Amino acid sequence: MNDLPAREAMEFDVVIVGAGPAGLAAAIRLKQINPDIAVVIVEKGSEVGAHILSGAVIDPVGIDRLLPEWRGEDSPIKTAVSNDRFYWLSANSGIRLPNFAMPPLMNNHGAFIVSLGSVCRWLATKAEALGVEIYPGFAAAEVLYDDSGAVAGVATGDMGIGKNGAPKDSFTRGMELRAKYTLFAEGARGNLGKQLIAKFGLGEGREPQKFGLGLKELWEVAPDKHRKGLVQHSFGWPLGGQTGGGSFMYHYDDNLVSVGFVLHLNYTNPYLSPFEEFQRFKTHPLIRDTFAGGKRLAYGARALTEGGYQSVPKLAFPGGALIGCDAGFMNVPRIKGSHNAMLSGMMAAEAAAAALASGHQRDELADYDAGWRSSAIGKDLWKVRNAKPLWSKLGTFVGISLGGIDMWCNTFGFSFFGTVKHGKPDSATLKPASECTPIAYPKPDGKLTFDRLSSVFLSNTNHEEDQPVHLRVKDLSLQKNSEHDVFAGPSARYCPAGVYEWVEEGGQPKYVINAQNCVHCKTCDIKDPNQNITWVPPEGGGGPNYPNM
Repeated sequence: MNDLPAREAMEFDVVIVGAGPAGLAAAIRLKQINPDIAVVIVEKGSEVGAHILSGAVIDPVGIDRLLPEWRGEDSPIKTAVSNDRFYWLSANSGIRLPNFAMPPLMNNHGAFIVSLGSVCRWLATKAEALGVEIYPGFAAAEVLYDDSGAVAGVATGDMGIGKNGAPKDSFTRGMELRAKYTLFAEGARGNLGKQLIAKFGLGEGREPQKFGLGLKELWEVAPDKHRKGLVQHSFGWPLGGQTGGGSFMYHYDDNLVSVGFVLHLNYTNPYLSPFEEFQRFKTHPLIRDTFAGGKRLAYGARALTEGGYQSVPKLAFPGGALIGCDAGFMNVPRIKGSHNAMLSGMMAAEAAAAALASGHQRDELADYDAGWRSSAIGKDLWKVRNAKPLWSKLGTFVGISLGGIDMWCNTFGFSFFGTVKHGKPDSATLKPASECTPIAYPKPDGKLTFDRLSSVFLSNTNHEEDQPVHLRVKDLSLQKNSEHDVFAGPSARYCPAGVYEWVEEGGQPKYVINAQNCVHCKTCDIKDPNQNITWVPPEGGGGPNYPNM
């Protein structure tokens, strides 16, 4: 591999990694400010939206600010929330929480139920109409640096490399996309963002970033089961009082219902399976009737950033910045992040455009980093900063109650708790298997509940099989001695796509990685108790192909 030809290079003013809400908003805003700024977006999915997974109920504040005339256009943002419900679930019943008791910021009226993938495809047409170049199917695999150590752009991954690491006949060298500023909008646990946070010490003085795993199915339900505009959230069963998480069910166009489950990745029992908890949730009496006579259309899973205000790293570094969920702007109680992602993309774009206009390049966009806390993003996250740590420390019942009180108090500008710390990273929360009880999950019925492999099939996931495994285990002996022997192999359960297995071979456990199943959720990179697994991008275009998630 040392004899590879040099990569071709292209020069731009701004390179953006990721065609999600943050990246597209940044590109559009740059062109709105100055049409002559050369902007390119590189996207690892086969097309824009292919890797986008969200509930999604969106707060339109970001789109209103970016494209004020959008309400008069034909867009995929059509279904306004008309009915907003919250439930606490026991095993056999549900108690509806009165809306008047909920903090005002939890009100979803004025929000819209959408396919976020469809919204991103629509935003991409807006960006391209302004002259933004978008390269889908090319994964940004490497950060480029100049002689001063500033970020100078990214390189896309080589294609056509076999499992043995040698170039195949189809080999194509990656491209260098060089820029005066590079914005990283990879989503939660971005591979390059993770490297930049470590290299530049961006997490120093911040709390550890926290994560959840979101699992989602899209159903076409019987017309008499459909309640257009209904947004329903719940917490409680099937999770125990010390395990954080909850559900959503959103009714929108054409008899479609999004149903999903979010499980906080600081759970302690290594026998827990987020996928199986999601399937079990659907059997609740309050839930299952919606899907009677319906058809499951799609499935997917993705990690969510949940650390909030305390965990946002420093955003700017020489030559670039983190935006969207690469930075971690999700509002956990609201289960919303796309509005803040778009706002952050616009803020970074404005800072970059001002720097370019002043003749600067590859310095630090200090105004962006200094301004977010006093912006709408900071105000949104400040009010809910204690909800996640109180839940994690005190359990579901006490933690949610006190978190709700704290959100009410923050509405009036004060808090009894100050700012609560998160503590451990999610990789450090599992207990040894010897201290925990195995969980017996029911078998799927194939009508309402399903297995992981049939679910992955619906995600349209595809990878070129003859390529290096993109899930890299640093030390296989450590995986055996710790992940298997101490924690009973939790990767076989926390992965929502059946990627990891421990199988017996010659009387000894062998670690099998079915990388072709990977839906790019990043859970293994987050939850492995030894941080021994690293997710890196496969060949561009690989992974899920979500049509309307």
